[in-house]
Amino acid sequence: MKIILGADHGGYELKNNIALWLKENNYQFEDIGVFTPDSVDYPDIAYKVAKSVSNSEFDRGILVCGSGVGVSIVANKVKGIRAVNCHDTVTARLSRQHNNTNIITFGGRFIAKEMAYEILKVWLNTEFEGGRHTNRINKIKQIEEK
Repeated sequence: MKIILGADHGGYELKNNIALWLKENNYQFEDIGVFTPDSVDYPDIAYKVAKSVSNSEFDRGILVCGSGVGVSIVANKVKGIRAVNCHDTVTARLSRQHNNTNIITFGGRFIAKEMAYEILKVWLNTEFEGGRHTNRINKIKQIEEK
């Protein structure tokens, strides 16, 4: 699994901790920044991550901003992206099983690094169930075409 990781200044610290965790757990990933806590516009980072997942350069994406909301909104504007702003392991698991999410977002100002690690462990290791959920994903794809 290839993962792309990005953040704005509000997610800088948590993104760096996530990068260390991914490395320690032998995940293949690319960190596209930011690499300083200087202010940047989150849509630029979120779009780059989402486009890279959408065009299959990467299998999954991780985005971090101050709340996780802004990057989630941007990512979900990109065709083929199903991003979830996640605060707990139950949502992480269900988002993969039922929604086949391909990007997870975090609020760097609200999620402790240990909780982010637990959430990521679940999200990265949970498979899409398919079945009745496939029909729902297909309906989402139809909406994207409109």
